[in-house]
Amino acid sequence: MQVSVETTTGLERRMKIAVPKDRIESEVEKRLKSLGGRARIDGFRPGKVPFSVIRKKFGSQVRQEVLGEVMQSSFVEAVSQEKLRPAGTPHIEMADAANDDGLEYTATFEVYPEIELKGLDTIKVERPVLEISDADIDKMLENLRKQRKTWAEVDRPAQDGDQVTIDFVGTIGGEPFPGNTGEGVTLELGAGRMIAGFEEQLIGKKAGDEFTLSVTFPEDYHAKELAGKAADFATKVVKVEESVLPEIDDDFIAAFGITEGGVEALRTQVRENMQREAEQTISNRVKDQVFDGLMALELMDIPRALIDAEIDALVKQRQEAMKQYGAPVQDVDPAQFEDQAKRRVALGLILSEVIHKNDLKVPPARLRETIEKLAASYERPDDVIRYYYSDKSRLAEMENIALEEMAVEWVQEQATITDKPVSFDDLMNPGQTAD
Repeated sequence: MQVSVETTTGLERRMKIAVPKDRIESEVEKRLKSLGGRARIDGFRPGKVPFSVIRKKFGSQVRQEVLGEVMQSSFVEAVSQEKLRPAGTPHIEMADAANDDGLEYTATFEVYPEIELKGLDTIKVERPVLEISDADIDKMLENLRKQRKTWAEVDRPAQDGDQVTIDFVGTIGGEPFPGNTGEGVTLELGAGRMIAGFEEQLIGKKAGDEFTLSVTFPEDYHAKELAGKAADFATKVVKVEESVLPEIDDDFIAAFGITEGGVEALRTQVRENMQREAEQTISNRVKDQVFDGLMALELMDIPRALIDAEIDALVKQRQEAMKQYGAPVQDVDPAQFEDQAKRRVALGLILSEVIHKNDLKVPPARLRETIEKLAASYERPDDVIRYYYSDKSRLAEMENIALEEMAVEWVQEQATITDKPVSFDDLMNPGQTAD
């Protein structure tokens, strides 16, 4: 077999392969002889069919099968011989048939890039650090109370944070529009459910008040026929309710699965949950900075074939999500996933190189720790742990997650890391002003 390789542009290679006639002929002969002992042809007893008849009847079909298989096997042999790692499926062009029944073709494909892990010490990472205080726990308990609040009707003007029940009829230029009416609609003032300016005009109104609200639909409103238009809503307040927060009593504590230890046990559980959430958020924040740093280094060219394959996968994921949410499956513009696909492919290649270069393997204890961290957020952690350990494919998924974590940790060790003290609120709600 003759093989020649040409570098065209970047990662693309053009490989010419010529397989001699005798390799093909010997395989064709072998298969035809095997058929001779099994073929059933009218006028001949089984096993007694002349070889010339077998060749005439099955020769063309067998040759095509052999050519296809030899093409596959010879391509694998050729890339192995030339020490190439194809990325994606090759494009095959057959040579002219006038080659004395041998097989000649050209395979064009991209190869995986060579990656030199350099410049990692220039990556800068700002790592959040925090201690969860008693005040943080007090605030979280208050949030838990708010999540379980009830409503009690009041005879006073509505305030921010109240729940108001209203009837309304909207018009634009005196004419109704789709979705312009509501009856018994409940709104929590300040929650921002309605378009800007609507909820604010309900503050100060009492049950029984009738009035007109005037608002303008935003320019980017989802219903394009309403976007940017001024509307009037004839509105009636049916009732005003204020929130009632539950006391932190035995019933409240029991709702969190705590049967002993009272308030202190609840505070301990809340602290543990907050600590787990904070650690996961810090890990993700650091990982994102590491990934940004790796991408900025531009360590290699990225095979177009791998980007296209990743885009296809992302398009299918989006369409599957449409199905799951009961929405009609629509065409998805692949171009919107270009940057995301490039990032995923590049980071996958770099982390694979880190794993290969350092011969990283997941110790059983690290795998167990990874699964236990995931299980801790569920109501019955032991069931989750058993779920993963009972199936090799699920366990392999978790092993891959742990392996990626180890690769990221190795890159972190090469990077420059600066600790930055933060509060729990700033960590979990960046950019928002704490109350």
